[in-house]
Amino acid sequence: MAPDILDLIRSTIRDVPDFPNPGILFKDITPVLANPSLLAQTIDGMIEATGITQVDKVVGIDARGFIFGALIAERLGAGFIPVRKKGKLPWQTRGIDYALEYGTNSVEMHLDAIAPGETVLLADDLLATGGTAGAALHLIEQAGGKVLGSTFFIELSFLGGREKVADSGPVHSLITY
Repeated sequence: MAPDILDLIRSTIRDVPDFPNPGILFKDITPVLANPSLLAQTIDGMIEATGITQVDKVVGIDARGFIFGALIAERLGAGFIPVRKKGKLPWQTRGIDYALEYGTNSVEMHLDAIAPGETVLLADDLLATGGTAGAALHLIEQAGGKVLGSTFFIELSFLGGREKVADSGPVHSLITY
């Protein structure tokens, strides 16, 4: 991706101090999502970073990962699979609990979402601590999917999430803080 386009995307991300808690500097991506040209270039950049041109399924994580995952899947001619919070999917699921900084959370995926041997790309808006992405990758691998890599719009490298997901294939981020 051209450096000037990447700089424009980066400058469009809005910093929101003290959200959702005091001391947190939230990276608000909605201005990028609202601009069709920047959104298209973001999706192109996320795909380009992976070098992947063909994949069977793209998995997106609840909720903003649905935006990126679905658009990437459409561009790659792949199916889209949602990984959702526990109790939100209407069919038979497999789930996993994972640790958060304070407590645990759970995500699920339909049992029939990925067939053994299918190639999969994980897509999400943010790689922070890696807990949610790591859980989603575990679900993909439990289903027999072959993870080709993961792509994120933003990575907060100071939180160390890359180390938690790197064992499941290459990790790509369009913008790193």
